[in-house]
Amino acid sequence: MLKSYFNKTLIEAGCDEAGRGCLAGPVFAAAVILPKNFKNKLLNDSKQLTDTRRYELRPLIEKEAIAWAIGQVNNVEIDNINILNASFLAMHRAISKLKTNPQLLLIDGNRFKPYKKINHQCIIKGDAKYLSIAAASILAKTYRDDFMKKAAITYSNYGWEKNMGYPTKLHRQGIEQFGTTPLHRLSFRLLATQLSLEL
Repeated sequence: MLKSYFNKTLIEAGCDEAGRGCLAGPVFAAAVILPKNFKNKLLNDSKQLTDTRRYELRPLIEKEAIAWAIGQVNNVEIDNINILNASFLAMHRAISKLKTNPQLLLIDGNRFKPYKKINHQCIIKGDAKYLSIAAASILAKTYRDDFMKKAAITYSNYGWEKNMGYPTKLHRQGIEQFGTTPLHRLSFRLLATQLSLEL
């Protein structure tokens, strides 16, 4: 059973990102403040859930949360500042949109760049330990998937509707055959044989 809070006396926002390892598209992040008495047996790390279950949980999270927000950093920004910094920036953008100010940030992972003067706690595999981080992981994942499915209509040669921009065999074959799109991260190893691919 996931924990409801890290510190009962503070307003906590769980934060997580999606899409760090992708070859194309933005990195998305979500910040979620849940009520301290929030309970849901189905809520878990988004990676442990089916696609259907994630989309079932999303409206419930959005309805029950005290506040929630989504941030994203596009592929050009990722190429300019690197994916780690882009992940932090996406979280910062999500936190900045929260309608309730958190007093503590629960960050999935082991590193974070401080946001303003709000204290934070990094928690390795936090999305499998705390409800608010699990909720953030679901929102970040589903909103990013929505983006990539829509992008797949315009750029139909890469299988994004299935791989969401991750480096699958089909995706890399598409790059090899058709080249890159304006959504590809050119600083990433797009093909196994080269470090980057010029437009």
